[in-house]
Formats: sequence, C-alpha cells, structure tokens
Amino acid sequence: MHLSTEEKVELGLGEQGTVNPAFGGNDGDEQPQLTVNIGESHTEESLEETGDKGVDLVYSLNDRPPWYLCILLGFQHYILAFGGIIAVPLILAEPLCIKDNNVAKSQLISTIFFVSGMCTLLQTAVGTRLPILQGGTFSFITPTLAILALPKWQCPSPSAPVMMSVQMQNGSGTLQPENSDEVWMSRIREIQGAILVSSLLQIVLGFSGLVGLVLRFIGPLAIAPTINLIGLSLFIEAGKKSGGHWGIAALTVCLILLFSQYLSKVEVPMIAYKDKKWKVFQYPLFKLFSALFGMCGGWLLCFLLTIFDVLPSKSDEYGFSARTDISLDAVTNSPWFHVPYPGQWGLPTVSLSSVLGMMAGVLASTMESIGDYYACARLSGAPPPPTHAINRGIAVEGIGCILAALWGTGNGTTSYSQNIAALGITKVGSRLVLQTTGILMIILGIFGKFGAVFITIPDPVIGGMFLVMFGMIAAVGISNLQYVDLNSSRNLLILGFSTFSGLVLPTWFHSNPGIIDTGVKELDQVIVVLFTTHMFIGGFFGFILDNTIPGTDKERGIKSWQDKVQVESKNMCDQSCYDIPFCSGVLKRFRCFQFLPFLPSYTATQEETPK
Repeated sequence: MHLSTEEKVELGLGEQGTVNPAFGGNDGDEQPQLTVNIGESHTEESLEETGDKGVDLVYSLNDRPPWYLCILLGFQHYILAFGGIIAVPLILAEPLCIKDNNVAKSQLISTIFFVSGMCTLLQTAVGTRLPILQGGTFSFITPTLAILALPKWQCPSPSAPVMMSVQMQNGSGTLQPENSDEVWMSRIREIQGAILVSSLLQIVLGFSGLVGLVLRFIGPLAIAPTINLIGLSLFIEAGKKSGGHWGIAALTVCLILLFSQYLSKVEVPMIAYKDKKWKVFQYPLFKLFSALFGMCGGWLLCFLLTIFDVLPSKSDEYGFSARTDISLDAVTNSPWFHVPYPGQWGLPTVSLSSVLGMMAGVLASTMESIGDYYACARLSGAPPPPTHAINRGIAVEGIGCILAALWGTGNGTTSYSQNIAALGITKVGSRLVLQTTGILMIILGIFGKFGAVFITIPDPVIGGMFLVMFGMIAAVGISNLQYVDLNSSRNLLILGFSTFSGLVLPTWFHSNPGIIDTGVKELDQVIVVLFTTHMFIGGFFGFILDNTIPGTDKERGIKSWQDKVQVESKNMCDQSCYDIPFCSGVLKRFRCFQFLPFLPSYTATQEETPK
C-alpha cells in the first residue's frame, strides 16, 4: 500500500494521533480534521463532529491502525468470511464424490482460503483499493451443480469399480482401483476449465471499459435494488442456520447489538508499557470487535452446553445443530500442513457447455460486485468509486477467478457482502486491516488444523451473525434512495417492481426446475442461472426501467447523487485513494495511458463526472 507522507497517520498508545472522520486527506488541505488523543477518552462532542462530516469511523480507508489491532481486526474479518467460504467446498463435497473423504475436503478448504487471501491482497492493492475481502462466490455454485448433474459426472455407486467411472470420462485406458482420488479430481478439473475460460469475459469487461460505459447509465434506482437484494436474497440461508436453535441465534444477535450499538461509546481501560513506564488508556474495544465478541460469546455458550450435555445428542432432535462436537472428525482428519499449488489436481479440462453455463455465473458475480463497491465505499467513508476503479476491480476479480481455477478451488472469487456490512458495524474501514486479513488467510490456509477448528462453530451462531450482517446490507441498499424523489409514482413503480421481481422470479425458477427447455442445454443453463440470481434480476429491471421511463435527472436522483459526489470529493478528499500505488508519476508522464479505461489517468481526460 502506498501512502504519501501527508496521508500517513501516526498511531500509538498514549500518543496523539489523527483519525480522519471520513477519509484521510492531505495536511495541506484547509478542511478541519478530527484529532483524537488516544491517551484520553473520546468525547461525545468529537464523535458528533465526526458524524457531521461523514461516516462515524474509528479508522477510515487510508488510516493505519497499530500492527496488533490490524491482526485482531483482520482476524475478525477472517471469522466473518469463514462461514461463507467454507460453505462452498462443503456444498460441492457430495457432487464431487468426496462426501465421506475428509482429507480431500480439508485440502479443498485450505486451497480456497489460500487463494482467497491472494485475491484479497490483489484487489486491495491494485484493484478497486477498497477494503473488500475476496472469497468463494455462490454465483458459481448453481452452474457448477448443473455441470456435475450431467450423466457423465454422476458419482459411481459404492460397489462399482473406480476404473469404470474414469474410463467412461477419459474414453481410453484403465486405472488401478486404489487410485480413487481420480474420481473427484476428474470432476474438479472440469470445473476448473469452465471457470478458467469463462473468467476471461470478466477480464475483457474490465480492461476494455465496457463496465464503465454501462455505469454512466446506472443511478440510485438501479443500485438500490441490487444491493438491497444481496441482503434480502440470503434470508433463507440465515433462517436455516438460525432455525437450528433460535435461542442461540437470538443470543448472538443480542450480543452483537449490545457491543456494536449499546456499548459502542463505552471505552475500556487498558494498560500498555510505553516509554519505560506503564500507561492506562481508554479504548473503544466493544465497537471494534463487536462481531467477534458476539460470535465468540455464542460459541462459548454452545461449547458449555455441549460439555454439560444440555443439548440433545440425536441429530433428529431440535437444538442438535448447536452442539460444538458435530464436526470434530474434520479437525482430527485435517493435515497439519498443506501448501496448495497450481495444477495440484491435474490439468484443467474444457468443454463448451460447461464454459457457457459458468459465464452466467460470471455475469451475476460482476453485477453483484459493482453493487458491493458502492456499498463498501459508502461504509468506509470513501467517495463513490470512479469508473476506472470499477473497471480495474472487475478485471482483477477476473484474474482472481483464473487464479482460483489454476489452484483448483472448485469455485471463483468475488467480493464478500458480509465483510462489507462489518465495516458499518465495527466502524473500521481501513484498507490495511483487509490486507492483513488476506495475509492471515494465506498463512492459516497452510495450517489445516487451525482452519478445521472453526468448522465447529455451530450453525445457530453463524445464523445469528447472518441476521445482523445481511440486514445491514439490505439497509445500505435502501439508503441510496435518499437521493431519489420518493413522492414520484415513476420512482416508486421502478423500485417496487425491480425489488419484488428480484424475489419472485428466482423463487419460481427454484420451485419449478426443468421448466426451461429451448432444446439447447447450454442456453437453458444460462437462462436458469441468470433468472435464479436475485441481484441480477433486480439490477437489470431497475437499470432498464430507470433509463427508458421518462424522468428528469432531479427526479431520478442523478443530480443529487452527482452533487453529493462533488461535495464528498471536496470535503473528504480527492479520489487519489483509488490510484494505483507507485505508478502516478509514470501514468501522468506518458499520454498513451490516458486512453486506457482502467487507469487513473483516464479520469482526467475521458471520464465524465462519476455516477
């Protein structure tokens, strides 16, 4: 991460540090800044001053918390993303024929965390440069399951010899029965090839600037339902996990609310040794680690209830999923060390039907990520991302998906909504924290035993966290409507129809599988994937209707949104936070870079006011 001297923030225990309320600007600017003496408690007036200027953040995008806080806050993001990331290999375990192969599952888990860490570092360093965590995407799950449901990829019956399955797929040669790993490796290689080729579409969309061209026509009425449906569409998943034990889920919710809201201004006395003497200082511990404390509190209670055998021990009884000893075999069977490497499952295989089906997942993931960028910028106190940053972010996500395909995660990568929501709850939007998370994911991805421990987090605890996080995402989407004239029947129609359609159509397609039959399987697969993605449906209808139904810029919220962008750019900072580090001088020196839509130099000459 590259920061100018003026942007660097000196933070130390007992010393006076500058914490910018919204975004770290240059000291030469005449804008007022919030100065906080960490050795003393934060006053209520200073917190109110922060709220008046923008998002009430403890650490904003360019701030650099102390190293120990970066590790703790980064670990909190690791915990928040753990449930979503680990769900991908667990969902794919059965269609990949490794339902009972814990060693293979642990290797997949290590691989997906390792690659997610690399992609997070790549996105935060040269992508959008927003504090966004990259991880496995559910947008790729649907086409993956559709591919593995084809007859040639059906899992062989337990009594069938392994060589028959492999011979049918390869068409030649036989395999020794003891090489049973080839059964699932041949399937994951097919998924690798599909992701590898289809991700090229995402790279083309980003580097060519096609995404940026479309963004010129995207306003609040297109962004609001997209972000809103990211949260609303996950209510079934949150309900399933919470329903395992509503009491534990409710406790987790209450603890997160307690720490993030009721105790957010309570500062805990802490002791530190500095300058050859012990010092007592006040720190907003509850606000920073609200999600981590809430989950750990619920996890600890479940552990105690399991130890004292209060929870039922039969899987068909209510409350069994709250036990912490359900997945202990995953811990014992995981290797101590596993270093993932490209091509570890073999050379990827490519087929046309798999690639076309996976492209639908790529398009859905792209639409979701664009909404995430706006949400992340808002919650981290940054100005709305300019076109070149979004172009570059989408292209980097495509590169990340190619890395995931080469390493063989069985999935791609995308921005993680629950971690973006955590920015609004913990009030920490520092880019450095997310980069620390990326490093932790790489390191902990190598230690198989460590990651396996967190498989024991009960579903109700994860469900309670989902209730808060996904609700936060839905609210962020709704907040974009502050720029829109909500007294206009035109706007109400667009908002209501796009949001409602984003809930109705995917639900209908899920309840009527096989209803689409065009005669072309690849086309059927593309249609099903697109129309079962809530965010795509809501964003698509919002985009089309907002740009075709007559309405003034003021009515659509475009004017207010652009005015807000200009005010934020003046009051908070310029958009240099989206620049690629160490490259500003070179990019300004050569005119040829002015025509590349993914570089910051493109903004000054080609780009209009960002929307």
